[in-house]
Amino acid sequence: MSGFQNIGRIPELKRRILMTLALLAVYRIGVHIPTPGVNGNALAAFMAQQANNVLGFFDMFAGGGLERLSVFALGIMPYISASIILQLLTVVVPTLEKLSKEGESGRRKITQYTRYGTVVISLIQGFGIAVALEQMTGAGNHFVYNAGWGFRLMTMLTLTAGTSFLMWLGEQITERGIGNGISLIIFAGIVARLPNAIASTLTLVSTGTLNWFIVGLLVIMAFFVVAFVIFMETSQRRIPVQYAKRVVGRKMYGGQSTHLPLKVNQAGVIPPIFASAILMFPATLSGFSQNYYMKWIAGLLRMGGISYEILYVGLIIFFCFFYTAIVFNPDNVSDNMKKYGGYIPGIRPGKKTAEYIEKILTRITFTGALYIAFVCVLPTLLITRFNAPFYLGGTALLIVVGVSLDTIQQIESHLILRHYDGLVKKSARMKGRR
Repeated sequence: MSGFQNIGRIPELKRRILMTLALLAVYRIGVHIPTPGVNGNALAAFMAQQANNVLGFFDMFAGGGLERLSVFALGIMPYISASIILQLLTVVVPTLEKLSKEGESGRRKITQYTRYGTVVISLIQGFGIAVALEQMTGAGNHFVYNAGWGFRLMTMLTLTAGTSFLMWLGEQITERGIGNGISLIIFAGIVARLPNAIASTLTLVSTGTLNWFIVGLLVIMAFFVVAFVIFMETSQRRIPVQYAKRVVGRKMYGGQSTHLPLKVNQAGVIPPIFASAILMFPATLSGFSQNYYMKWIAGLLRMGGISYEILYVGLIIFFCFFYTAIVFNPDNVSDNMKKYGGYIPGIRPGKKTAEYIEKILTRITFTGALYIAFVCVLPTLLITRFNAPFYLGGTALLIVVGVSLDTIQQIESHLILRHYDGLVKKSARMKGRR
């Protein structure tokens, strides 16, 4: 507990944490503010049936805002989509690639383009949601009280304004708070669902469906799964790098040994997000269509089925390699090392170094892909095969653990910078330093 006590001794860190909590509270309040003109009860009943479809998947990232069609119904997903699109375009568009290499000014320009893209995507999604709601009915009730262009424009503006405000809120958390603001907003939306999961488990125990022994086993399993995710998320393959000595003017630079850290999970949570969205899309379309072939495809890709799980694992592995190839270029790393006089001992600089890095990257990416696939498939297998209410796993767990580690690391940096002990025990840290 001494590590947490040290937080209160640093006024700036204390202020940043309180600012983060206050801004996250604003976000959670906004999730409960509904968009005008929508029949909330009919929509909530419909969304309860879509828990295993793409709508339920996106509602998880919206923190329950889509279920109520609140002003934050789109969540921060349009911003993430725009960021991914810009990141992919940076590889194929020379102008954007040049901007990405111009330092801070280039990054600001790309951020500006990302904001514009967020607004465009939000307007398109808002219009699609408005039109879909006008055509839907539930239990004999229409989802929209007064359909027409007035409702469509109001919904587009409301949802776009909500996403823009969340984007600004995330930037304020990053600048004035602690941690990555966008990630923390998603984190808060996922964690807010935890009490409902606990309440559902207790209800199963009270009705006799589960006994306390099974609950204890699930808790132990959850502990080991979280520990496994933390271990894998912090795992690295460190490639030794040696920098040759060079003389600039009257000073000598270089001569030190360092390493190139390659994370086992380079792609983060992008692969399971893409894979889930693709596989859940047919099931969502089948809910709005009576076409035989659409129903057949939706049944084939039913969550928990053998075909779904095989395709899910395959898509995760594919997107792990695809996204890693986008965000990490061994040729650029090799050129930068050669430019500053760095080399890997025993490997010739230039093309041979790039091939060596790519070879290692391929191996650890495959390991990371298998790890992500295991964590994402585990909850579905336990729920569908053994009827066990194991809610801890999948994309949500990867996001929660990743954001938690990043936030704790930033808190540790503030504490150590001011010569305080961090959140880890002093003996462990001193042993690590030696």
